[in-house]
Amino acid sequence: MKRLLQGIHKFQSDQFGRQRELFERLAGGQTPETLFITCSDSRISPNLITQTEPGELFIVRNAGNIVPPHGAVAGGETATIEFALVGLGIQDIVVCGHSHCGAVKALLEPESIGDSMPALSGWLNHAAATRAVVREKYRDLTGPDLVNVAIQENVLVQIDNLRTLPAVAARLARGELKVHGWVYKIETGQVFAYSPESGQFVPLTEVSSVPIPSAARLMMANAI
Repeated sequence: MKRLLQGIHKFQSDQFGRQRELFERLAGGQTPETLFITCSDSRISPNLITQTEPGELFIVRNAGNIVPPHGAVAGGETATIEFALVGLGIQDIVVCGHSHCGAVKALLEPESIGDSMPALSGWLNHAAATRAVVREKYRDLTGPDLVNVAIQENVLVQIDNLRTLPAVAARLARGELKVHGWVYKIETGQVFAYSPESGQFVPLTEVSSVPIPSAARLMMANAI
């Protein structure tokens, strides 16, 4: 807590003063451009990665960057996504996974959490399709390579889940929404984006703004 308190004092004495006009404007309302769905992992900082200012990203975070499908128990994720689209008019959604994701590792090895974290175990059921896809398509992979491809597949699975939400489905049908799949590599700072043309996650600079088609899948293991 001491570190947090020191940070607040530094923010108020240094940064806030330099950006006072921005914060005064934000007090009147928000107009974020993108809904950014990512993991709760403390190593991920969406605004730092994208170099965005306060008010530019509307962020959803949870273990494993998971989006429960329509019909699952209603929770904060569904409500927040709905508000982003209906209330704020957001037209772009990014689902961003990351390297070394503990949630994905636990998904692949459920015995690692056992009965000690029943809530987490239940939550990861929303990514059961990721585990099934990985076990079926990548039987020859193990260790870090398996985790890497599972992280990528999980992004695509969560995008499939996202498409089942009525507010998302309606806007996609009207051409008013684009969905993007990203993976952030912690150790290099690189961001990889899913390319519909190649069926791979490739460096973001090599990908156009073409949205991800329905039921997109990796063509082969791509070790990010």
